Amino acid sequence: MKAINKTYLALTLALLLALPLAVNARVPKRIYLEKTRVACVGNSITYGMTLADPATESYPAQLQQMLGDGYEVGNFGKSGATLLRHGHRPYIAQEEWAKAKAFKGDIAVIHLGVNDTDPRNWPYYRDEFVSDYLALIDTLRQENPKCRIIIALLSPITHNHPRFESGTQQWQEEIQEAIKTVARVGKAQLIDFHKPLYAYPQLIPDAVHPNKEGATMLARTVYSAILGNYGGLQMPITYSDNMVLQRNRMLTIHGTANAGEKVTVNITRPDAAKGKVQNGGKRKKGEQPRRVRALKTEVQTATATADDNGCWQVTLRPQRAENNLTLTISTDEKQLVYNNVAFGEVWLCSGQSNMEFMLHEAATAKRDIPKAKNPNIRFFDMKARWRTNPVEWDAAALDSINHLKYFADTKWTVCSPETAKDFSAIAYYFGSMLQDSLQCAVGLICNAVGGSPTEAWVDRADLDAQFPQIMRNWTNNDFVQPWVRERAALNMKKAADMKLQRHPYDPCYLYESAIEPLQQFPIKGVLWYQGESNAQNFTTHERLFKLLVEGWRRNWNDAELPFYYVQLSSMDRLPWQWFRDSQRRLQSELPNVAMAVSSDMGDSLNVHPTRKQPVGERLARIALHNLYDFSNVVPSGPAVKEASVVGDGIVRLTFDYADGLSTSDGKHPLTFEIAEEEGLYKPAEARIEGNTVVVMAEGVTHPRFVHYGWQPFTRANLVNSAQLPASTFRIEIRGCN
Repeated sequence: MKAINKTYLALTLALLLALPLAVNARVPKRIYLEKTRVACVGNSITYGMTLADPATESYPAQLQQMLGDGYEVGNFGKSGATLLRHGHRPYIAQEEWAKAKAFKGDIAVIHLGVNDTDPRNWPYYRDEFVSDYLALIDTLRQENPKCRIIIALLSPITHNHPRFESGTQQWQEEIQEAIKTVARVGKAQLIDFHKPLYAYPQLIPDAVHPNKEGATMLARTVYSAILGNYGGLQMPITYSDNMVLQRNRMLTIHGTANAGEKVTVNITRPDAAKGKVQNGGKRKKGEQPRRVRALKTEVQTATATADDNGCWQVTLRPQRAENNLTLTISTDEKQLVYNNVAFGEVWLCSGQSNMEFMLHEAATAKRDIPKAKNPNIRFFDMKARWRTNPVEWDAAALDSINHLKYFADTKWTVCSPETAKDFSAIAYYFGSMLQDSLQCAVGLICNAVGGSPTEAWVDRADLDAQFPQIMRNWTNNDFVQPWVRERAALNMKKAADMKLQRHPYDPCYLYESAIEPLQQFPIKGVLWYQGESNAQNFTTHERLFKLLVEGWRRNWNDAELPFYYVQLSSMDRLPWQWFRDSQRRLQSELPNVAMAVSSDMGDSLNVHPTRKQPVGERLARIALHNLYDFSNVVPSGPAVKEASVVGDGIVRLTFDYADGLSTSDGKHPLTFEIAEEEGLYKPAEARIEGNTVVVMAEGVTHPRFVHYGWQPFTRANLVNSAQLPASTFRIEIRGCN
């Protein structure tokens, strides 16, 4: 018996010693007979450059604290070191590399490549990067054949870096791709030092080196990678009871779990047998009927396994419209159950204050709120914790905003007078018309923010690559509307450091705090009402709007994601007529976008006109016509197509959607102007001839340009048989030079 026990103990001891050293094996938390050695190989970011005390604040030092006594973490960071052996300071020629090899780590965490973006390095030696990196990994494995290799994508180099636009931004992206190749070929675990920090440029004050909080993020990334601990099963914020999932398409459901955990996704519906009497209804005389407990019928099920970085996803078959389903997502350790789930149509409703404008503020609120009871309309209402009113925010608000905690927690709710009154009026009227027409559930996600400029909603990666100038010192940047800068400065007045303080109007901020948290929750399309905070410079807005649409489509992996927006209404504010025409023209410059006109709903003095029902229903008309095969629904008012001279000084205008061309007030068409030279317009007489409009002006014999409704606040009155208004416009006459 004693011999058996000795043998058993010897085998157990051998196993305990071997486990931490196994290639790619995860090391569980337990009492170690021998410490697991973790070698952190890298440059100044690994060393802890710019930190007050690298010995305690660097990411390897913080990692040591997280892992505890079972581990020994070595910091082998060297400032300025390059991965490239022909770089200006090759890591393999430094003393720290010799120490790292002698350490013989059981785990090696490598973060190199930031300094390789130097113009002395990457342009000349890029072809050697992959082979040099693989040679470094091979050397570590020679020192310890059981060494587990973890390599990191580069931490961000931000737009404030002096060489960002001269090559650093592009070379950083190229190096990231090379690192992915190294991980694949070298069979190393790849972790991401870029993503955790990318949305927090304030944590990288000098554009390269993370501060202490940034180093904590890196340490947590490594900690989770080593242990496979990602906090167990978790789902995006959009998952709750009452949610709507997009019908009739392959549906991806994804989340996080601990590495290696099996995740099961199951959709069920109530069984029709619920409540029926058992045994076919037969029972003995005097016996009370026994009822079957609530049973569920499986609709779909799928499984996945969380990868090394804790990510998992499943793809479900297209599901027809259906209500009252249950979605269950589970692992061996945890189960998440979502009830009253529906499959239907999901729309994201975003922009600024006119989309945020709530139903109880609308002109028709008293009539419509009591009737707003519809279980087939669901809301996911993301409301800001702090409005961008003219106030100074306190330290707690400023800190939360810096951590991207701008929106209050929310969940899906069913449409009722209580939930609808504080929801977006335009989104509500859009959803009501859509639901009535389609007879299926409609889910509406709203995350609009009053006053927000377009640049705040654009992906940082797109601005980095195509418009970095707008991010630099944005509170003193002429690309940003003065009102936006002034309001932000007031809100941030109490900030400890204005240069490091974030704000909802900050370029990229709302993309990072309102779009990324949705984590690509499947949607049918986007409704957008914004522009007031970019109207001062329509050419800048054109660049930004295209980046926004393209970036959101890439985010949802849908190159044709419908994007329907509202043109600015009319108001006595210059230069809105130019901005409205730019919006009109954008429809022809991007695929699958369309615009709803709202100039007839405007208010000369109020930037928030209260007649929202027509605007919401005009958006619904576009969707019904374009996406849902309601060909009988007219999607637009008269859309100018061409202007041509048909006589001495006479111009004929043709339109799409011009059936039943008339005026909204029964008068002659108003607000037309023509000109021989740009800037010298004269009021024109206009008359309707069939589905065209003929215009002329005394003294204009060789007209070249036509204006319609070319005033900030306009009383333009041209409509079609559906009583939908024509957009204001500027057009050059065909054949004129």
